[in-house]
Amino acid sequence: MPKRLVIIGADAAGMSAAAQVRRLAKPDEFDILAFERGRHTSYAACGLPYLVGGFVEGPERLVARSPEEHRARGIDVRIRHEVLAIDPKARTVTVRDLESGAERAERYDELLIATGASGVMPPWPGADAKGVLQLRTLDDAAELQRLIDGGARRAVVVGAGYIGLEVAEALVERGLEVTVVERLDAPMGSVLDADMAGAVAEAMRSAGVDLRLGSSVEGFDTKDGRVSAVRTDGGAIAADVVVVGLGVRANSGLAREAGISVGEAGGILVDDHMRTGTPHVWAAGDCVESRHRVSGASMVVALGTHANKQGRAAGTNIAGGDDSFGGVLGTAVTRFGSLEIGVTGLTERDAAKAGFDAVGVVTESLTRAHYYPGAQPIRIKVLAERASGRLLGAQIVGGEAAGKRIDVLATALWNGMTVDEIGGMDLSYAPPFSPVWDPVLLAAGKAAAAL
Repeated sequence: MPKRLVIIGADAAGMSAAAQVRRLAKPDEFDILAFERGRHTSYAACGLPYLVGGFVEGPERLVARSPEEHRARGIDVRIRHEVLAIDPKARTVTVRDLESGAERAERYDELLIATGASGVMPPWPGADAKGVLQLRTLDDAAELQRLIDGGARRAVVVGAGYIGLEVAEALVERGLEVTVVERLDAPMGSVLDADMAGAVAEAMRSAGVDLRLGSSVEGFDTKDGRVSAVRTDGGAIAADVVVVGLGVRANSGLAREAGISVGEAGGILVDDHMRTGTPHVWAAGDCVESRHRVSGASMVVALGTHANKQGRAAGTNIAGGDDSFGGVLGTAVTRFGSLEIGVTGLTERDAAKAGFDAVGVVTESLTRAHYYPGAQPIRIKVLAERASGRLLGAQIVGGEAAGKRIDVLATALWNGMTVDEIGGMDLSYAPPFSPVWDPVLLAAGKAAAAL
């Protein structure tokens, strides 16, 4: 009789695990049953701002694999089904069909929790008004599109992190008047140091964004059930639509209620094989905590890259193989207009909190040879441990071809290299791609000299 794998959540981590089990196990070894409370599976949530901005032709372009396609590959996906409870002793989950309201118990031999994360929405007055939303799902994107098509012209974005920047760019592209409200003193303030974030603020304001830093939201004014203004400590801002982008929290409540361990950061605790401390229960994706490879801290990092890797590792191990997830660095890249932003590892603030004596050095260069057309400014900050010279983190802001250079520094950071070693690496050179001294080598060399 086949073993039964039940998966809660049918997006990146859950479906990566399911596909890996199907790939590695014998055809009759597992029955795979996945429950998804939404209407879609395996779609690129990171592409939602670009869908709203018109950079992506339609929502179907973001769907990697539909429920029908998963079923054709031997994965029984049931959309609009929500798991209400887990009973680890009986090895059952309680499921509700959201269309009919019917509930039933489903048994499992192995269970994978891949419940993802939910956007943070403080309990502000008026937060339930029409026109106040987050951009987390395809349905959210469709609603935002309807509001714009219906005549919304004044948009307020709450938060100037990754989502806030990308949504603001999309709304500017659509021709809306955009105000961004951020309680910190700089955009991207949780991942960029102040001496790097200034370029982001300048790019936003140059695009016509009314950027209000050091400002806190207090609630929303409404008229006939629709949002009409955002109330802040600096006054009211008229709004036809509001997008809240304040980060996410792991959806770990289901696990916690079942007695499955949840960590201080709010994510489900797993080992590097994605096993929880409860027998036959695994977890992966945005709902789990991961180990930061530099600081050693346990943290929730909601990125599709990690979710897919963790899902693959979980699937391999459920199928009887041996795979592990190596941790996170917080590596990410984004843009606002023509400005590219890349980060990896620790900021100066993070390094101090983790107890490192760090040296931070900023270098300015060009993305191509100075005489080659299209050369753009690039600014790199490198953070190194004073005593050992070990790289602790890096940040990049610059024009075209700047952002993805962060991957060179992320690779070095992953492997524990010193800035002196990085400065001597053999990187490629040709005038259309780089100066003879690549900006990464310059930055590492300057950091090594400062130690």
